[in-house]
Amino acid sequence: MKLYFQFMYILLFSIVGEFLSTGLNLPVPGSIIGMVLLFVALKLKWLRLRQIYDVGQFLIENMTILFLPAGVGIMSHWGAISKYWWQIIVIVVLAIVVNIAVIGFVTQFVKRRFEGDYKK
Repeated sequence: MKLYFQFMYILLFSIVGEFLSTGLNLPVPGSIIGMVLLFVALKLKWLRLRQIYDVGQFLIENMTILFLPAGVGIMSHWGAISKYWWQIIVIVVLAIVVNIAVIGFVTQFVKRRFEGDYKK
């Protein structure tokens, strides 16, 4: 019964996010809004981590299965995508480089700002 309640909490936040996204015509997917709301609820201690921990761990461990439909969707629309494959690859590679650079700069900033620069 505990797992059902944990799953219910996660689904509740996802459904609220979907309603907000649809009702307010937001350009952000409802699932993302729901996860942000879940994060806020955890940070404000409206919801305890132990209340969603087991189901959350299960979902994280099975994430590859959850992303499988996206891969199948790409393959089913390959005819429309195939004309632009090299542009898609360039965008993905540039996005990876930008992400790595931003993560590196943010990590260096946080380390210097909050931990100091340790020299031997």
